[in-house]
Amino acid sequence: MVVDMGATAIVRFGGTVEQVLASEIVEVPSLHSALRNGSLSDPTDAVIRAQALAIGSVNDQWGVFSRSRVQLLPHQLWVCRKVNQEWPFRWLVADDVGLGKTIECGLVLMPLIASGRVRRVLILAPAKLVPQWQFRLKDMFDIRLQRYVTEADTLRGDFWATASMVVASFHTLRDDRRGARQRLLEADPWDLVIVDEAHHLGVDERAGETLAYSLVSDLEERSKINSLLFFTGTPHRGKDYGFFGLMHLVRPDVFDPDGDKIAQLSQLPKVMIRNNKAAVTDLQGVRLFRPVNVFSREYGYSDKETLFYRTLSEFILDGRAYAATLDGRAQTARMLVLITLQKLAASSIAAIRNALRKRRIMMADAVSRSNGAASVVLPDDEQATFDDMAEAEEALPSSAAVLLMGDEIQRIDELISLSEGIGNETKIERLLQMIREEFGADEPVLLFTEYKATQALVVNALHRQFGFGSATFINGDERLDGLEQASGATKTISQPREHAADAFNAGKVRFLVSTEAGGEGIDLQERCAVLVHVDMPWNPMRLHQRVGRLSRYGQKRPVSVYILRNPQTVEARIWDLLNEKLERIQQALSSVMEEQEDISQLVIGMAGNSLFNELFSGGQGLSNERLGAWFDQTTATLGGRDVVETVRELLGNVSKFDFQQVGKDLPKVDLSDLEKFFTQTVSRHGRRIFRRDEGLEIKTPDEWKARSYALRDKYEGLVFDRNLRGTNAASRVLGVGHLLFDIALEEARNLPSTFARVDGLAAPLLVVTVEDQITGTGALVHRLIFGVTEKEGEAEVLRDWELLQLLNGIALRNAGKTAETDPSVVEQSSVVARLKQAFDAELGARAPTLRRPVSWPEILLLPVGQG
Repeated sequence: MVVDMGATAIVRFGGTVEQVLASEIVEVPSLHSALRNGSLSDPTDAVIRAQALAIGSVNDQWGVFSRSRVQLLPHQLWVCRKVNQEWPFRWLVADDVGLGKTIECGLVLMPLIASGRVRRVLILAPAKLVPQWQFRLKDMFDIRLQRYVTEADTLRGDFWATASMVVASFHTLRDDRRGARQRLLEADPWDLVIVDEAHHLGVDERAGETLAYSLVSDLEERSKINSLLFFTGTPHRGKDYGFFGLMHLVRPDVFDPDGDKIAQLSQLPKVMIRNNKAAVTDLQGVRLFRPVNVFSREYGYSDKETLFYRTLSEFILDGRAYAATLDGRAQTARMLVLITLQKLAASSIAAIRNALRKRRIMMADAVSRSNGAASVVLPDDEQATFDDMAEAEEALPSSAAVLLMGDEIQRIDELISLSEGIGNETKIERLLQMIREEFGADEPVLLFTEYKATQALVVNALHRQFGFGSATFINGDERLDGLEQASGATKTISQPREHAADAFNAGKVRFLVSTEAGGEGIDLQERCAVLVHVDMPWNPMRLHQRVGRLSRYGQKRPVSVYILRNPQTVEARIWDLLNEKLERIQQALSSVMEEQEDISQLVIGMAGNSLFNELFSGGQGLSNERLGAWFDQTTATLGGRDVVETVRELLGNVSKFDFQQVGKDLPKVDLSDLEKFFTQTVSRHGRRIFRRDEGLEIKTPDEWKARSYALRDKYEGLVFDRNLRGTNAASRVLGVGHLLFDIALEEARNLPSTFARVDGLAAPLLVVTVEDQITGTGALVHRLIFGVTEKEGEAEVLRDWELLQLLNGIALRNAGKTAETDPSVVEQSSVVARLKQAFDAELGARAPTLRRPVSWPEILLLPVGQG
């Protein structure tokens, strides 16, 4: 009540002020009324309510009680707290590979779902990552996403009318030929939109917006997005216009690609987070990641291989010379084919031989049908063709049906003949020798290849050397042709990539051979610490993604990476020059940065794929002397002054985790700290909890079942343990987000208990909440809970998690007492006043460190216990 006007009164309800009839005002039971009337509450109810309030306060900020089945790290908790400080929020998270973006996403989501703020969530990702998002959020957080498939989205069966938690491919939705894009744009607004690999949302000063960019932009313009969260390891792709265009999607009110660069950089800490492996720690502040050890292992071609590669090089150079005489689309079409052939040849003879055989058939057919003149057909998205070339495996681009030169078929016949005369490839022989001589007999090994023909070659060689069944594979098609069997026959094997990863992690197979399909979204660090690059991708970013499968949290050994290279090849010489240049860039940046950080990922991302395609394809046929000069000229902008300055500005302006600053605020609690609260709430309803070997067993209280029809009559095997694995593990882990626990939490928060005598307390305890009196700040409407007690005659303020630990330590010896009236309660007013005064003083000193958007705090009194 703000003003008593007799018949009416001015009353504040949260952020609104109204004038109401005095006769309609009913006093809500409070600590003040309890002290005035001398009324005592049940001590169990008082403790349970205080526990529930503390649990909610901790989880709203940190997400630490979300029932994720992974060990949470300080930087992940910090990201959750940073992002969830305001609602609605807009953030871009640009963490290093292997720091757990899916976990960060789940930690952000769980408190929002549990509180009801998020009911509709849309996750957009590249097509190949959509299944992984669905699987991992279900496996780790029991967040159940519905995967968007075109078959489910028709005019009659509108997918968007029924789906509320969706993961979809922006590559699929960007095309509106079936009306999918339009139906999405017309659907109900989304509480939260999350975009993975957000750098695909590109915008260029001349070329304009990509279809993925315009999709999110159109959602924004139609007010279909409340909160927005982007993830990308390479936010800056080399052009300020594109970077600030991406940031414009995040915060259109702050960023403009045509705006002032310096002024906008100063705003980055409000919207962009980047954590690097060098800085992240465990909960004790110990650095988690050690440098990766990289070793080169060389081999040389046999005479037959040398002849084949020399003949192939002449073929490619002649093709480039012919293409140079053409213009426009005709030239581009032929260059696409030549670049693809070069990439295949760099992988293995098996890969290029397969491609040449297919091309020979295609060209013979094209020539017979067109009398020697084949049409030029270019892909719709040239850049995507380069990006996804490895994912396309041996398939040549759609521009393949063009003649590279007049006598191409005859020259392909010569190349095929030379390749068929080569038996065992020296690269594979060197690989087997390295494994035999340098690795222990049981050492698990992860091997990467670019193409499936090379993958089959490696798997067959491993089986022959180390036994059939010793190796498995992952690729984009989830099938592999030409695998030899113990009987001598060959067959095609199909298997989901998750099955291959599980078999490798469980030790059922020693070797896992993966294409780039395993470069993202698969965790392989449980047993393996050795990676072999059987071939080297032309885009160095893929190397980071490969190594990120092993160099991630949970890795207990230093990661060793082995590179197979023939120093006589153009690719090997270019890699040497490129590594030298990246080292110089790293040294230049390290000299002006306060913290050491591997910046090669950012620098490579800024360079773009086209530069590396030009590097590795254009160096063919150059001598060592000419190659060096040509390389310097071609890479003049890579790591130039502007690039180094841009990276320095980015890293110097973003928000980042710092254990020295954040460590003292990290909650030192986990799921196990919820068990005392939960067992007391169940016991309050007269239900017993049985402790079995597999976990807790309870019969659900009738009052809880009345709240939700989804509750079962009985639960078995419940645990407060993130490490639980096996069948139905996700549904057995208790924490915020489990329906049974959420109902217990909500009931406890609303208990009318305000004042009680609790025998287990050593000193008076006042529980207070801090809220913001100023409305319209964008802050989340929730409470910060604190405890105030006395220790050795001095007032002590407890943070929410410290309060929970104190409450968990109380042995309720007078539990179950009914509420009563006691005139001596009035005498406790002085105790309450003393503790509140101490808290007022502490809050004034600590307000800047609350790390919440509380501009004008209001203190409300909650339960107090007197020992």
